[in-house]
Amino acid sequence: MGKVIGIQQAVDLVKDGDTVMVGGFMTNGTPELLIDALVKKGIKDLTLICNDAGLPGKGVGKMIETHQFSKIIASHIGLNKEAGRQMNAKETIIDLVPQGTLAEQIRAGAFGLGGFLTPTGIGTLIEVGKQKIEVDGQMYLLEKPLKADVALILADVADELGNLTYRGSENNFNQLMAANAQTTIVEARKIVPIGEIDPITVQTPNIFVNYLVDGGSGKNEGTN
Repeated sequence: MGKVIGIQQAVDLVKDGDTVMVGGFMTNGTPELLIDALVKKGIKDLTLICNDAGLPGKGVGKMIETHQFSKIIASHIGLNKEAGRQMNAKETIIDLVPQGTLAEQIRAGAFGLGGFLTPTGIGTLIEVGKQKIEVDGQMYLLEKPLKADVALILADVADELGNLTYRGSENNFNQLMAANAQTTIVEARKIVPIGEIDPITVQTPNIFVNYLVDGGSGKNEGTN
């Protein structure tokens, strides 16, 4: 079976209760077609790991509006009032994590690390319930890795093997998340034959990519 599949096949790989990583930074680099398909399907009780809560009516904000997340792990939610409302109303659990810490937790989960030490959060609410370790007189928090069942990624160009390149700052969390999840699904603006991407420009190698969805054809029919 090839890696190029239809968008319906892609969303069928996401199950109720899954932990899902979604690339993007304030929706820049978010796979909007995959998000729209998940909204339509109505998948529920997901745990979201994302830089932020998207924007009203855009990115993961669409799924927040339809209450598809039971928990959100993100760096900030201030651009989405509905996310803040759900947090204050205790409708959704929201775990706010310093952005650098979040990136490193995803990286640690991707590459099999047991965690990492950081001074970020010492003396704040961030340290509550976490192990502190002293190294050379400096206190650090032990931050444990994050892992996802599914990563939803936006790439600019993919080849049929799944080698990816990103457009400018759309790289953001996409590259880290693509390496992390048990199943990585990529929405690519353009899918090209093997050999058309210069190997030196590849930002995510194909070994991390399970499935590709054609985000540029407008049809998303895919092949088996």
